[in-house]
Amino acid sequence: MECILTTNLDGLKLFKRGKVRDVYDLGDKLLIVSTDRISCFDLVLPTPIPYKGKVLNQISKFWFDFTKGIIANHLLTTDVNNYPSSLKKYGKSLDGRSMLVKKTRPLAIECIVRGYLSGSAWKEYQQRGSVCGLKLPPGLRESQELPEAVFTPSTKAEEGHDINISDAEAIKIAGRKRYKEAKSKALSIYKKAQQYALNRGVIIADTKFEFGLYRNELILIDEVLTPDSSRFWPKDSYAPGAGQSSFDKQFVRDYLESLGWDKKPPAPLLPDEIVRKTTEKYLEAYTRLTGCAL
Repeated sequence: MECILTTNLDGLKLFKRGKVRDVYDLGDKLLIVSTDRISCFDLVLPTPIPYKGKVLNQISKFWFDFTKGIIANHLLTTDVNNYPSSLKKYGKSLDGRSMLVKKTRPLAIECIVRGYLSGSAWKEYQQRGSVCGLKLPPGLRESQELPEAVFTPSTKAEEGHDINISDAEAIKIAGRKRYKEAKSKALSIYKKAQQYALNRGVIIADTKFEFGLYRNELILIDEVLTPDSSRFWPKDSYAPGAGQSSFDKQFVRDYLESLGWDKKPPAPLLPDEIVRKTTEKYLEAYTRLTGCAL
């Protein structure tokens, strides 16, 4: 399959080129194009992952539809036949990997929900017995399910690392009303999605949501519950006490860690075998969760 590392749509105003998505300004709407780029440790790798952009786009569409009873979202359509006429000539390259969305004012915090003890949360727990400052019971093991899901906000960095912050700090950034609403909605979405995914053989260990304001209403935006923004573990092999196999980009992170790379530019190329296995993981996540094949 032909991969798309970057897009250059003549005649359209580039609003933002993120680590994975190219966003174009259409006036009161945005066109979001999910490329096949993959980023790890805050760097975009030079090697694309086949099918990745389509998986991200279409799994987000699935979850936007699934969660709209909890909160409205920015999705207008993913059907290129319903795009403005100015985009018709790009139909082939946009099909399956793009969405037309409402333009919003993004909430300036990342909204992270953790249901299991993994990654940076596990590291902090080992050192301080807490996750983002929230005290947890003693004696928990790596990858163990938490007594209840926790909401841990962070800054939203354009470059470099997001930084975990307290409720009080997040309230200063987002405002008390919007923060409380985002926290409540994020936990509700996670709990509903987590239960659904368990029935499909997938554990959603943690995930990141983004919210924005549209006509003064808080709505869900960006991507949602993708293998880029979440940790997906196979339920049938889950065993707390160690790291887990996954259907997400943790597989690539683990490979890069094994190289002894200093995590500074330039990022290394990925070998064909790692690319192939990563594609398989993304496709399996999509198929398990949606019941469909790309």
